[in-house]
Amino acid sequence: MSTAPDTGQSTLFDDLRDAVEAGVSAAEPAALAPLCRVGMVLRALLVAIAVTAIGLAFSHARLLDWALAMGTWATWVVPSALLWLLLACAAGQGLARRWPAWVAPVQALAGAVAAALVWQLLDHWRLAPRPASWLAPALAGGALALLMVRTVRWRERARLPATAAAQLADLQTRIRPHFLFNTLNTAIALVQHDPRRAEEVLEDLAELFRATLGTLNRASTLAEEAELARRYLSIEELRFGARLTVRWDLDPNAASARLPTLALQPLVENAVRHGVEPAARGGTIEVRSRRRRDRVLLSVTNTVPLEAAPRPGHGIGLASVRERLRLLHDLDADVHSGIIEDGRWRVSLSLPAE
Repeated sequence: MSTAPDTGQSTLFDDLRDAVEAGVSAAEPAALAPLCRVGMVLRALLVAIAVTAIGLAFSHARLLDWALAMGTWATWVVPSALLWLLLACAAGQGLARRWPAWVAPVQALAGAVAAALVWQLLDHWRLAPRPASWLAPALAGGALALLMVRTVRWRERARLPATAAAQLADLQTRIRPHFLFNTLNTAIALVQHDPRRAEEVLEDLAELFRATLGTLNRASTLAEEAELARRYLSIEELRFGARLTVRWDLDPNAASARLPTLALQPLVENAVRHGVEPAARGGTIEVRSRRRRDRVLLSVTNTVPLEAAPRPGHGIGLASVRERLRLLHDLDADVHSGIIEDGRWRVSLSLPAE
């Protein structure tokens, strides 16, 4: 019994496994960008206020006394937290990239300085909650800042397994056997009379595979995601012919918005599978983006077949897009889907402009 020689080539799932392992080992030690987002700012304030409220509950038995004390202490807690967040955002990603080991100590020191500075100012104006030295506020501010930095680090580490699971699910739905079979058959049919187009089809398919096996924790841009979606739809246009109509209406000002890798392609694939494929006359897909000040609105709209019963889906593609958007942009991103007024199905994404 002979064995095949080792050619040094890996299978599709071997490459995906290697990409997952590389992504986990290359996890950022403590990215500071999430500290500047609305969701993390709200969490930082809530944590600081909650810790203060719990501490005051030990020294104030009456609810009214506790509430009055909370109002007084909030004059120190809230400005200190906001000042530390300002310092953390000003540090940017440079600190994490150049001196990753110093991220936590520097941020803890910044929290201590912010808390002590605000306390000294309040004490100077005789507005401090009670007479005390700057040491206690500094220790409290440093400890809370360290807690928030560690929270960001844990969140970044948790993002990689979730992204890997989402990409595995996408791989199962995206590179379906019949899609691969149809694409190769289309390329074979084009070889004889249009070899250039056959080459383009294979290049589009290769690009989709390359994107699938790309870096799991790398954010993409709307322009890059639109290009991948164009490649996918160009393959489907060959298969469906006149039955598939695609309309693009992309705002150039929204092209730099950050999206998770392969966030748009599952949406257009769902539009083809559920809106065009079951319809005898085909259907229309519209991809539209607009920038509104500091927000980017992205939508994928498709017609709904009237003569065919709706094909139930698993919702894996949309769920994974929603989850990865939440991990990338936290509370700054939103996803909605449903039937709109004219009877078409629309998936809408709202995310921050970059």
